[in-house]
Amino acid sequence: MKILGLIPARGGSKGVKRKNIRLVDGSPLIHYTIKAAQQSNCLTHILVDTDDAEIAETAMTTGVEVLKRPAELAQDSSSIVDVAKRIIEHFKKQNILFDILVLLQPTSPIRTGKNIDEAINLLLEEQNTEGVISVVPMEDTHPARMYTMQNHKLKALNPELESKRRQELEPVYYRNGCIYAIKVDALLTQNSFMPQHKKGYLMPSEWLANVDDERDLIITEALIKAWKNGAI
Repeated sequence: MKILGLIPARGGSKGVKRKNIRLVDGSPLIHYTIKAAQQSNCLTHILVDTDDAEIAETAMTTGVEVLKRPAELAQDSSSIVDVAKRIIEHFKKQNILFDILVLLQPTSPIRTGKNIDEAINLLLEEQNTEGVISVVPMEDTHPARMYTMQNHKLKALNPELESKRRQELEPVYYRNGCIYAIKVDALLTQNSFMPQHKKGYLMPSEWLANVDDERDLIITEALIKAWKNGAI
């Protein structure tokens, strides 16, 4: 079985300039995801896909393979599914056919090789499972506490749950962006990393970090320091 760990790293990030190679506790952000992929026992191939020469150079210092992404797939509106399909075709031309593709976003850096392997094994447990997505439990940010608002007037998303205590609420889970493991056949037929038959791989909520803006970067650095020290 061939399993590809795909690390997409576009150069044109808006919220945080050059975020994939910004230093976080002394290391480029992308290095954390590459290291986790290299720790995995299940991944048979690891690839960084980028349109940016500096990101490519930074990634290659770890010994990982890098593929140049064409400009038309590096726009704000570009689809990660289209990127993945191009990469699958790239390897197909080399007679390398992948059974599973694992998307590892560098903007969600707190994960381990063990996490990746456990998600893959969960995908393989049942034949009809098409994908596994990493999630974290949400408690105080439960949808029961959420509203829409027009002219300062609040409308509960679910009025029946608005006054319920946390202990009375059914647990809900949030995609943390760390791991999207999907069978290649499902990706190609459904054109999505969220296939119809999917399972959730549960990760600690304390590890939740997703870099979209400068505030996220500050929080992520603090979390990574604590994670390295075993405090979370």
